[in-house]
Amino acid sequence: MGGAVCDDRAVSDASPSRPRPPSVERVLGPVRARLPGADPSALAALVRAVVDAERDRLARGGEARAAEALAAEAVGRVLAFTDPVAEGGPVPPRVINATGVVLHTNLGRAPWPTVAIEAATVAAAGYGYLELDEVTGRRGARFRAAEEHLAALTGCEAALVVTNAAAALLLAVGLAGRRGSVVVSRGELVEIGGGVRIPEVVARAGVRLVEVGTTNRTRAADFEEPLAQGRARLVLRVHPSNFAVTGFAEAADLAEVAAIAHLHEALVVDDLGSGALLDTGAFGLAHEPMPSERLAAGADVVVFSGDKLVGGPQAGLIVGRAALIARLRRDPLARAMRPDKAILAGVAATLGLYRAGRAVTDVPVWRAIARTPDGLRERAASIASGVGSSIEVVALESAVGGGSLPGQVLPSAGVALRVASPDRLAAALRRGPDRVLARIEGDALVCDLRTVEPEDDVLLARRLADVAR
Repeated sequence: MGGAVCDDRAVSDASPSRPRPPSVERVLGPVRARLPGADPSALAALVRAVVDAERDRLARGGEARAAEALAAEAVGRVLAFTDPVAEGGPVPPRVINATGVVLHTNLGRAPWPTVAIEAATVAAAGYGYLELDEVTGRRGARFRAAEEHLAALTGCEAALVVTNAAAALLLAVGLAGRRGSVVVSRGELVEIGGGVRIPEVVARAGVRLVEVGTTNRTRAADFEEPLAQGRARLVLRVHPSNFAVTGFAEAADLAEVAAIAHLHEALVVDDLGSGALLDTGAFGLAHEPMPSERLAAGADVVVFSGDKLVGGPQAGLIVGRAALIARLRRDPLARAMRPDKAILAGVAATLGLYRAGRAVTDVPVWRAIARTPDGLRERAASIASGVGSSIEVVALESAVGGGSLPGQVLPSAGVALRVASPDRLAAALRRGPDRVLARIEGDALVCDLRTVEPEDDVLLARRLADVAR
């Protein structure tokens, strides 16, 4: 494995007038010297890739580089593979989110609470009783702390955690049975993100779709006929969490639909999307339906996301009747959808903050939503004073984002740089070791402080001062 590496291409595909890269062996020697203990075959494969890229660059007219320079590039790549903060490393670059969008899908949505990060780290670092009963020493129930928190927070009989909300929906729709049918309002046949559409989810679950009502108006009575005739055994309600219908519109009341469904021995599955565990109305936003409310209104199973308004790791949270949750747990698909030990620990820690009454202070999503315009203006003034006359404090509006509370905004504040080319400044902020994602409004580069943690204010001011010069 550690012998000479032949590189015939360094000679055969280069003409006398075209520069050619150093051989793989010449580059590999210093790489091995700088990385003792690394697997020689892995280093050889990486060096070949570097030399191949150099050959392509030279063919396009680039300047030739010495073997030492290519070796340094190869060593840098190796080190980046295991360095969480390195350029091109295993972790996406950290970014200061100054867009004001609390749940920014392109930035990974919800930042985890500190306690969730710590819990996931501890779980990932070693062995633990994931599926072991410490009393008997035999295999036991999979780690259920998150599910116990969900039962306490929503009033459900039982709960299940899966990989994401789409998985939760797919699993829950399967309660209709193979070749069964599910009835859905035409106004709720939505696309839930990533090009995934409700009719496709239903089809993938192996059940038929029965549509009722119209795009803008569906009443509870519309569900009566297919349920009474036995054409469907499950009603699916889908919360339109990423759009709003206004004007001549009407949506069926869940309690009325559930009463009709249960009269005909059908089930009701309610997909809430974001699934807030706190009352959004208390923060100046429209009220977002809560899982506890939907269960109380008659839903048999409610599914929602763990990484939107809950504010934790990506997960699909399923709550409902114990017999139905037990059926979902036995479904062969459930094993393909179950999260690993680190995610389970992170979800449990996040939910624990709600039970401890610390969600507003310790869950970053709710901390951002709860910030007041007055407090944000004070921070903006402090940042502006450190940048100079080219910057001003401005009133702004922040969106919750992430497919939550469409059309709802929060009054906010931040700073604005009015320049000839805000696009150029935005591009400069996106690069470098301290990345900032801002937004552009007219001729101004705008930083909304609702989504910036106070401890990042000094860094943000420095970056703004740099690009404003």
